[in-house]
Amino acid sequence: MGSLAPAVAAAPATPAGPSAPATVAESKATALAGEAGAGISGRVEIDAKLAARVAPGDALFIYARNSEGSRMPLAILKGTASELPRTFALTDAMAMTPAQTISMAKAVVVEARVSKAGNAMAQPGDLRGTSAPMQPGATNVRIVIDQVVP
Repeated sequence: MGSLAPAVAAAPATPAGPSAPATVAESKATALAGEAGAGISGRVEIDAKLAARVAPGDALFIYARNSEGSRMPLAILKGTASELPRTFALTDAMAMTPAQTISMAKAVVVEARVSKAGNAMAQPGDLRGTSAPMQPGATNVRIVIDQVVP
């Protein structure tokens, strides 16, 4: 078993202005993750090469799952593609089942997916981005949706 990838993907410093609200939102997401037990927080973006394939009403799923074993999400958020880029916080309070939470996992992977059909299960043509495995409690995680589901 290899070591875990760094939990923090450094985000470039941004000047004050239109991006300033994202910084405030990221701070709130980080605080929320800390309040509800071990969680994961960060930001999801769409790669410019796929942006034209996304409609504002497409479903957006952001979820954490164990890096090994079951692919069932530990916690999930649902929104729309119009929210991209979006900050997120996934916490134990959002667990799909109390028996499997983010804080119980040794390492988690965060995935973000845009679905035209709105289905929770990935389908060919969906767009996705995935993090490296990280420990619960990671903040400033950056997910870039940059792949097409085959």
